[in-house]
Amino acid sequence: MTRSTRILVRNPTSGDGQTSERARELAVERGYDVRDSDEPGETVALAAAAATEGADLVAACGGDGTLNEVVRGVAERDALDDVRLGVVPTGTGNDFAGNVGIQGVEHAFDVLDDGEVRRLDLGRADGRPFVNSCLGGLLAEASAQTSSTMKRRIGSLAYVLSTLQHVRTFDALRLDIRAGPEEDDPVWTGEAVMLVIANGRTLPGGGLAQSNVEDGLLDVVVIERVPSIDYLTRGAADRLLRRDVDYLTRLRVPSLSVTHDGDPVQFSLDGEMVRRARLQVDCLPGAMAFHVGEAYEPDPEERSALQ
Repeated sequence: MTRSTRILVRNPTSGDGQTSERARELAVERGYDVRDSDEPGETVALAAAAATEGADLVAACGGDGTLNEVVRGVAERDALDDVRLGVVPTGTGNDFAGNVGIQGVEHAFDVLDDGEVRRLDLGRADGRPFVNSCLGGLLAEASAQTSSTMKRRIGSLAYVLSTLQHVRTFDALRLDIRAGPEEDDPVWTGEAVMLVIANGRTLPGGGLAQSNVEDGLLDVVVIERVPSIDYLTRGAADRLLRRDVDYLTRLRVPSLSVTHDGDPVQFSLDGEMVRRARLQVDCLPGAMAFHVGEAYEPDPEERSALQ
């Protein structure tokens, strides 16, 4: 039996279902071994098995959550150095695919066949990988409470901001954040309503269309209690996260520890929930060999400065 070198791990229930079915048809036409998950979490096992079998390429077919599980599966087999990764965006949230220049299902397969492979960073929280972001506070609560029918909106920070109408009833997190080699001195302490630790996610108000996933750094945003604004209006996200406000702190660090002064609280890793009172987060530089599209910018900060 010939070993399958290109495997597509598919979540058949992602998105509207029709896009996922189209992806399956294209994958079969192009000679991929398509492996469908039958239940939540099975994607991790399918990706781990593909890595164990020695696949050259393991691509995720679904949204950001499916991609997270595929990366987790490959990482569990210590195969990130040996396996190329890719994504075919068929989910309700496809933030990372857009961030690496993937512009739809057909384009994704062209990129998998002929596109450039870059070494991209991977976030890690208590040893568990995340490709986009680790969220705490109101963002994590919004992620946990969002139904499957609303997931097409949770990929946008604008949806999450709409939940801030209830910010007065949200118990702020009492956080101690430390960074640096020794993590002896806190870089931020206080009460936060939102914490974003981003690897691949692009945040409003940052001035960039794409985040840098090759700099070996995590982009951290801490938001204290927010002045009352209309979060449903157009541009609310940009106003909330603009740089000249005193309730927002931005950091760029290779690693950090987050301690909550109280009981364990929820953190969302690409939509997957964990509860922790203390969380150790770091960036693994160049951990993923990932297929990227033509629109991907290795150094978006430099490109932005030139425009």
